[in-house]
Amino acid sequence: MFLITLSPMRRDDTLAVSVAGDVLTLNGAALDLGALAPGESLPCDEIGCEWIASDIVRGEGGEIALTLILPHGAEATDARRFPQPVTVTADGPVALD
Repeated sequence: MFLITLSPMRRDDTLAVSVAGDVLTLNGAALDLGALAPGESLPCDEIGCEWIASDIVRGEGGEIALTLILPHGAEATDARRFPQPVTVTADGPVALD
């Protein structure tokens, strides 16, 4: 399970997110988090991904928590500018809206 907090940012690009097991894919670039043991974290500055805005932490229950940058345009809705966290419990594309 992934627990994703979203940090909105005014940007003109887009972010596509999907999950397959412990693999998080951001705009086609896969990040395999399978080696991250419960209680461990991966520092943000060691990840090298412009979309990740926090350390990645695996909780004691196995859930993976992180913050992603959520791009939005100048005319974004309130829902896009003030997003709710996303809990991902199944493989596949992740809806960020």
